[in-house]
Amino acid sequence: MKNYHLMVIAGEASGDMRAAGLARALKQLQPSLRLSGIGGAHMRQAGVECFTDITELAVIGFVEVLKNLGRIKKVFDQALVQIDTTHPDAVILVDYPGFNLRLAREIKKRGIKIIYYISPQVWAWKEARVKKIKELVNRMIVLFPFEQETYTKYGMKVDYVGHPLVDEIVVSKTPSEVLRNIGLSEGKTTIGLMPGSRAKEVERHLPCMLEAAQKLFEQDHDRQFVLLKASTIPLKFIESVLMGRSLKRLLRPFGTRNDTALKDLPIKIYDGTTYDGINAMDAAMVASGTATLETALLLKPMVIIYKTSWLTYAIAKAVIKIPYIGLVNIVAGKKVAEELIQNDAKPETIARAVENALNNKQIVNELAAVKTSLGEPGASLRAAHIVLNELAY
Repeated sequence: MKNYHLMVIAGEASGDMRAAGLARALKQLQPSLRLSGIGGAHMRQAGVECFTDITELAVIGFVEVLKNLGRIKKVFDQALVQIDTTHPDAVILVDYPGFNLRLAREIKKRGIKIIYYISPQVWAWKEARVKKIKELVNRMIVLFPFEQETYTKYGMKVDYVGHPLVDEIVVSKTPSEVLRNIGLSEGKTTIGLMPGSRAKEVERHLPCMLEAAQKLFEQDHDRQFVLLKASTIPLKFIESVLMGRSLKRLLRPFGTRNDTALKDLPIKIYDGTTYDGINAMDAAMVASGTATLETALLLKPMVIIYKTSWLTYAIAKAVIKIPYIGLVNIVAGKKVAEELIQNDAKPETIARAVENALNNKQIVNELAAVKTSLGEPGASLRAAHIVLNELAY
């Protein structure tokens, strides 16, 4: 059997995790396989030789990308140098379409096979984009059944494998253990704050989440709060916000001047395994993204929030054609979790929505239905078989 070399390109925290699962499955099927690419800690742990870290690409939104074009172009050029130097048998692009589809054009010119794992959200933007993807990508591997339907309609080679989160979400500690370890009570209602995996997301989301937490605590002192820290966010940054050193600066753009908002708030940072942290929550405020599916799979009621620059928001609002942005709602095909976007994500509105989520017993049943719809276990292994099949084709 040929010793294949695959290059894997991910651009953000969730892509790093999905790519790592695929890498482990590929190594399981073919241990001699060489894997290199752009990724983070998860991909490196899975045996991928990362020549650039995803922190170089961890920006989102039209305005943010423009501000970081120089840095992104440097990574883009570096990827092409690595491709020209190592001549991989195929390149696996993982989500991150703004970067990866541009890279695909250059890879195509070099006659290298392209496999796309985790589809760009063409169903939310413009389906006509599928035509361009078809010209560049040899094979698409998707996580949701409705994505397969879209690509099949355009005559593209596509495989639905289910969502790898079904396998990845493993809880190793009980809620009691998690809460005891961070100094919180086992008997109180625990509300989670999940502000995102990018610095800009945290800057925009954490202030209003903290104020919402303060309001929820004032309403009921039998509540406590866990701030789930993403692996891509420095602990010192989170700590500085919680200690109030940068709180005033962060809150000012959102119309708040109270830099003592966290006084007496029982909140602790959780820097351990993500799924153990989510499992210890009774409800959560979650930044829109893969985290909403992770929270759903653990059957935790949530409120989805998202803030971005006003220009990015205006452009997105003009082109997005689906009624929801939260993945949990998109998969469910209805509003399972309240979505508070941009100016709607006010502390008092968030607090009220969290209160409703805590008191709505039907939500858990709806989340269980979402969990069932994400497919059977084994998604990463199924995807790995497809990749190796495509290489041999």
